[in-house]
Amino acid sequence: MRRIVVHMSVSLDGYFEGPGGDLSWHRVDDELHEHFNAELRTMGAFLNGRIAYELMAAYWPTADQDPASPPAVREYAGIWREMPKIVYSRTLERADWNATVVREVDPDEVRRLKAEPGGDLALGGADLMTTFMRHDLVDEWRTYVHPVLLGRGRPLFPIGVGPTDLRLVESRVFGNGVVLLRHRR
Repeated sequence: MRRIVVHMSVSLDGYFEGPGGDLSWHRVDDELHEHFNAELRTMGAFLNGRIAYELMAAYWPTADQDPASPPAVREYAGIWREMPKIVYSRTLERADWNATVVREVDPDEVRRLKAEPGGDLALGGADLMTTFMRHDLVDEWRTYVHPVLLGRGRPLFPIGVGPTDLRLVESRVFGNGVVLLRHRR
C-alpha cells in the first residue's frame, strides 16, 4: 500500500513560513535540491492544497527554460510537470500541468487512492496536512529543519493536532546545515 508522505521545510523554531508567507529563509542548495529530486521523482502523485499548488505552478512549469537555472532546478521542473497532481480546493476552477481539482478531502477516497499501485503520495501544504492528520491519513513526515530562527510566522503543526506517536526512521544532515527528520506512524 502506498503511503501519504508529508514533505515540508520548517525553521528551527517550527514555522513553515515566515511573516507574510516569506520563504526566503529556505537553505536549498544543489545538494539538497538533488536530494529532493531523488525523493520526489519516485512518488506516484503530488497532493496539494490550492495555495501550495499555485505557488508551485507560478514557477515550475517553465523553470527549465531559463539557461541560468542550475541542473537540479531544470530537472525538478520536468519532474513537477510530469507528476500527476491532485489539488484540493473549494475555489480553484481548474488546474493545469497534469492536475485534477478535488473539492473536499474524502477519507474513503484517499484510502482508495493509497490502495492503488504506484509510488507513495507526496503531501504538500500545511493546511492540507492538518486536514489529512485530522482524518488519520498521514503515514510519514519528511521534515527538513532549516538552521534559522524566524521568531514568528505560521507554525507547521497547529494547536489541537495530535497527539500522534511517531518513530524516527532516518535522520540526515546536509552540508548546508539542514537536517532531515523522517518519521513514521
